[in-house]
Amino acid sequence: MFSGIVERVGSVESMERRPSGEALLVIRAGFPSPPAPGASVAVNGVCLTVESYAEGAMRATAVPETLRRTTLGRLRPGARVNLERALRVGDEIGGHWVQGHVDAVARVESVRRSGADRLVRVVVPEPLRRYVASKGSLTLDGVSLTVAAWEEPRASVALVPYTLEHTIASDYEEGSDVNLEVDLLARYLERLAQSRGLLAPLTPEGT
Repeated sequence: MFSGIVERVGSVESMERRPSGEALLVIRAGFPSPPAPGASVAVNGVCLTVESYAEGAMRATAVPETLRRTTLGRLRPGARVNLERALRVGDEIGGHWVQGHVDAVARVESVRRSGADRLVRVVVPEPLRRYVASKGSLTLDGVSLTVAAWEEPRASVALVPYTLEHTIASDYEEGSDVNLEVDLLARYLERLAQSRGLLAPLTPEGT
């Protein structure tokens, strides 16, 4: 489990595709204290298991499903990535509960400057729109953000200077693809309402 507060921006040193369809990622992370083998690290919002960590770089494998459903399969050497280690019991939840299980890849429709901030508008894929609400939470590339405005199918989020400086969000432009994870609590509330007969079951397509 993560909080959506990015610890640092790392860089991809290499990405080796294997015959099995998996990809071995070597990421220059530079954590002040090395994560142990088996620990979880969110890479652009995708939970990966650390296989080894040496000289400031971590090795992790992304399976074919992860490569298909996220933007990790498009990474190239030199690419910047958001990194967050898994929460420990007692850690502060500065953002919101984030699983590191990406729901879909979303497309940035526009980026507009607003003083020192940037207002980013993202088109949310249809099956996930029911989980988005104005002033609610969502995660883009592992960053916990508040929905500033919701005009279906578009969610607008405001990126403050600190976020722009300490994440890869400063790279966003029209047409950028981002990993999207909706609010976990919204999913559980929907399931609870369905179990009590307060809401008809919905298909994965949202119909």
